[in-house]
Amino acid sequence: MGIFDKPPLRHLKRRDDMPEGLWTKCPECGAMLHTLELKQHLQTCHHCGYHFLMDSRERIGLLADPGSFEETGQGLVSANPLGFSNYREKIAAMREKTGLDDAVVTGKLTMGGQPAMIAVMDFKFFAGSMGSVVGEKITRAVEQAIAEKRGVIIVSASSGARMQEGMLSLMQMAKTCGALARLSEAHLPYISVMTHPTTGGVTASFATIGDINLAEPKCMIGFAGPRVVKETTHQNLPPGFQTAEFMLDHGLVDAIVPRAKLRDKLAQLLAFMMP
Repeated sequence: MGIFDKPPLRHLKRRDDMPEGLWTKCPECGAMLHTLELKQHLQTCHHCGYHFLMDSRERIGLLADPGSFEETGQGLVSANPLGFSNYREKIAAMREKTGLDDAVVTGKLTMGGQPAMIAVMDFKFFAGSMGSVVGEKITRAVEQAIAEKRGVIIVSASSGARMQEGMLSLMQMAKTCGALARLSEAHLPYISVMTHPTTGGVTASFATIGDINLAEPKCMIGFAGPRVVKETTHQNLPPGFQTAEFMLDHGLVDAIVPRAKLRDKLAQLLAFMMP
């Protein structure tokens, strides 16, 4: 073998002391991305623009004016109204693992100097499912916005209603929409931001009723999954079904905004829409 030849990669062995979790493969283009690269590019692939999931704290840091965020609704924890097996234990384990009380973080902030209340859902907590705590925190945030004359921004990332809370979970759909109706009566703006994925009862309630509906590129937006829809309707689904781009073409989404431009877009909209 020549001195410049390299052995095939299949003959190279992984070092035992190699740290775990430093590299992530982009599902869109296959590029290997270092954790620091992802953080520098706001959890997006700098080769193809694929948007990875972003947790609630990172999202708030991206959107809020420096030092302006003040969290509200801390300490609310789901009960176990249906006596669902091991539900309390799973909630406790999830709280310890994520550092979150539930699947949404709410608070007040300014964005480009404009006052607003924000609710950011976090997919890493029970897949962002909406239980009674999520509905209560969003409703309280909307009520505070009305009292303090603020706009409302909700960033959705959810698998839908939380089955462990049954009907109480489904009731949050009407509860949040009722609060947003009162916000509209107060002539205050509501901007919905849909990220990957936005599905189920969240899509069927507050996520799609914004005065302005925004979405991140290529995120999934729908009620049931594509496989369920296809098996139920016995129809071949059109290309791009349940993507943000498909929803933009059909009028559900008003604009698709890349993550790096989202803060400026929201600040611009708030400046235009606030009384």
